[in-house]
Amino acid sequence: MSHIYEALQRAEAERKSAAREDDERIDPEFSNIPEPIIEAQLESATATFHTKPVSKLSPSFLSDIPRRPWKPFFERLPALRKGGPAVEQFRSLRSRVQEFRDLKKLKSLLISSGLSQEGKSFIAVNLAINLARHKSSKVLLIDGDMRCPSLHQYLGCGVHQGLPEYLTGKASILEVMQYPEEATDPDPVISTILSNLAFIPGGAGGDRAADLSGNKRFDELLTTVAPYFDWIVVDSPPVLLVSDAVNLARSCDAVLLVARSGVTTFPVAQRAQHELKASNIIGFVLNAVDKPPMIGNYYRYDSKNE
Repeated sequence: MSHIYEALQRAEAERKSAAREDDERIDPEFSNIPEPIIEAQLESATATFHTKPVSKLSPSFLSDIPRRPWKPFFERLPALRKGGPAVEQFRSLRSRVQEFRDLKKLKSLLISSGLSQEGKSFIAVNLAINLARHKSSKVLLIDGDMRCPSLHQYLGCGVHQGLPEYLTGKASILEVMQYPEEATDPDPVISTILSNLAFIPGGAGGDRAADLSGNKRFDELLTTVAPYFDWIVVDSPPVLLVSDAVNLARSCDAVLLVARSGVTTFPVAQRAQHELKASNIIGFVLNAVDKPPMIGNYYRYDSKNE
């Protein structure tokens, strides 16, 4: 994480130097960073919800998950490609995450960023896919951005009922979870990878998202499904805009923050880290780098057992 910070600090110093030469170059979007929006939480977010008790799942739980039609947006899912720089970068990220698991308990991972448009959802879905293609790991991907869900667009699936419906007690775990239908792609490798990926959409949380994100049923959800999955990846809203990410992070084992190259300033990254100081932040991902390391230039290999 220190390398990312050093890069952001250098970029920030260059921006300040340029600003002194020409004030008009200052980006108005980041020149005055807004203070975090503090949202009032209800004393009991579940008080007005008629919730169903969380029961122990059956041994056949995974096979009982409904299958829905998926049409993945492959241009936004480089983790599904057979090779190339993007694939190698996500393999590297996967390896780093697995290294943390060797040191400390790590199954549920929340992905967030300081502001919007930094690529957190892109990182979340591609990391989940890359985890799913490694030794056929079972992965659950949760769209926790109930204000502006987008992961269903990457996967090309319907929203149906999602996380908000579960948190309000209107739907069960099986009713909000989905697998892709069999043979969603003519490529058997892609079909196998996606068959290891379960998904809970973001639903329609809207203005209730702040209260729902603090609902104890989210923690119960993760605890209940954890024995059935090797990894749980949660996408969340930007941490400096709303309080949802901080609420959701309390239930996750770790947090991974996303910064966008050439866009995210060092103060934004620093404040994002500060907002999540009570959580286990394992690092930053620098997204949208113009010239990533070309690992394939040195050697190529085809690993059948990733």
